[in-house]
Amino acid sequence: MVTSRLFLTGITASGRHGANLGEKDQAQDFVVDLDVEVDVGDDELSSTSDYRTLIRTARETVERDSFDLLESLAHAVANDVLVLEGVIKVSAIVHKPAAARSNEVQGVAAAATVER
Repeated sequence: MVTSRLFLTGITASGRHGANLGEKDQAQDFVVDLDVEVDVGDDELSSTSDYRTLIRTARETVERDSFDLLESLAHAVANDVLVLEGVIKVSAIVHKPAAARSNEVQGVAAAATVER
């Protein structure tokens, strides 16, 4: 088996996640970065994981689910990407820009890694 890694950064999505009062009342912005190890057959798109599908899956997870913890959201994104055809291992980093601004730091993020 030949594997390769795909790095997809800056995947934006809106979702209702947070443990503080009112955080789930309105959708907030989230940014997802993926590091995906994929099985590669030959030089054909059908022989690997289409990055458009990976991006769409990450966005759908952020928009569909609702979690208190950023860590739980990162795990959900990683798990949803892992079940896609050809995916062997996934690291998902989920950034919450509003939390960073409200805490006067450059970034707040959580990461999760899952593999087959």
